[in-house]
Amino acid sequence: MGEPVTAESLFLSYFWPLYPPNARDLVRARSEDAGPNASYLGHLEGAAAVFAKMLGGGKNGLDFTDASVHRLSALLTPEQRARWALNGEAGTAQNELFNVVVHGAAYVGACIVRNHGGSWSLRRPLWESVVHLSSRAGEADLAVFHWWLKSLADDAGGHGLADRYRTLVEVPCACPEELVRIAPGDRRLPRLGKARYDQFQRHLRAHLPELRDVGADFPSAERFEAYDFEWLEAKLVGDGRMLLLYGAGSGGAHLFWLDHTGFQKSLFFPCDHFPDPVVKLVDDKIQLFVSVEEKVVRHEMLWWGP
Repeated sequence: MGEPVTAESLFLSYFWPLYPPNARDLVRARSEDAGPNASYLGHLEGAAAVFAKMLGGGKNGLDFTDASVHRLSALLTPEQRARWALNGEAGTAQNELFNVVVHGAAYVGACIVRNHGGSWSLRRPLWESVVHLSSRAGEADLAVFHWWLKSLADDAGGHGLADRYRTLVEVPCACPEELVRIAPGDRRLPRLGKARYDQFQRHLRAHLPELRDVGADFPSAERFEAYDFEWLEAKLVGDGRMLLLYGAGSGGAHLFWLDHTGFQKSLFFPCDHFPDPVVKLVDDKIQLFVSVEEKVVRHEMLWWGP
């Protein structure tokens, strides 16, 4: 069994040998804007188009939509990475993995530019270019090339290309005010103690009958019981457009977001058993306060979730 493939080992084996001498100061190369250049921007657009044609056949459907990034993410398996890596000498421009990643970075960047008003900020070499994005979450320079390296690593876990795109692009640029309102936002929902699945369902029907279904992707009864909730709290957020469920369960704090169609997303934060996690709503954000090794830690996210 060989050494694990990391983002760093991918970079050193397949990309670093192709960095020109004037780009080998990585701190400078990654922070210094190369300035506007219509020719280089054209190269990025061309690379994105080549990639869409190269990998976009059949059900992959690389049509420059947000959904296409999620379809693309599903292709990035260790087995596929190995096939690309073996085609052509590592560290050369003829290697397929090198070409897939640099063209793929251009494709993902083009999706951000086309769908969310991002703009390219050029770097040397060109595949290090970042996409500048303005959103409700603030200003950010998105290093899409590095997303690829991390997503192809053995330790990517649940943080693939789609997860990064969702968290750093789709969620900050979402229009949650267009969601259907579940119920009046000022409705207060009572806490449910020692929550079991059947009790939770009855509690929800009694206090929020407008939410007719928790959705097919909500945790199953068995999974819900495994959380071993000591209590479960529910808050309407976004003027009633989403329901935030949170509770103290096995190992930490669990948060779930539901819209009028049911379950959408969840988060888990390990924390001490005592004191209880606390949630506060501040403007457009949710603040979660937990204790980790007896120190208070604050987590902040937009009200429509991660």
